[in-house]
Amino acid sequence: MNRLNPKPAKEELEPSVPTDLREALAAASKANAHWAALTPIARRDFISWIDSAKQPETRRRRIEKACSMLADGKRRPCCYSIVSLDLHLALKATPKAKAQWSDLTPIERRDFITWMDSTKEPEAHGRRIEKACVMLAAGKRHP
Repeated sequence: MNRLNPKPAKEELEPSVPTDLREALAAASKANAHWAALTPIARRDFISWIDSAKQPETRRRRIEKACSMLADGKRRPCCYSIVSLDLHLALKATPKAKAQWSDLTPIERRDFITWMDSTKEPEAHGRRIEKACVMLAAGKRHP
């Protein structure tokens, strides 16, 4: 709770862990310990990354990689770009940009996010988000 928002923040719901991931974590005690220390949002990122696999073999490899990354102490999937709330809202307001964003590869998304996040000033960051939406709506795949 703060002065700008008098309502208390909702507690982040715990994501449902898929059975295959739960079994893999149970077999890897170090990864399981790090999993337990993650925030619900970080767990959701791992689950989303694993669930985005189209082939069963890719899903299996991602589960193995997730366990390896967790055992090494990593707190986010290596190639899963985090979309800020500002970018999410801007994409939602621009259907053409959102459609193009959905078609980008993870590397192309990461390039856009890195470009937008490379500025430290909030105003410049906002301008880059707007510019990214214009570029995406025009069909561009790189900043």
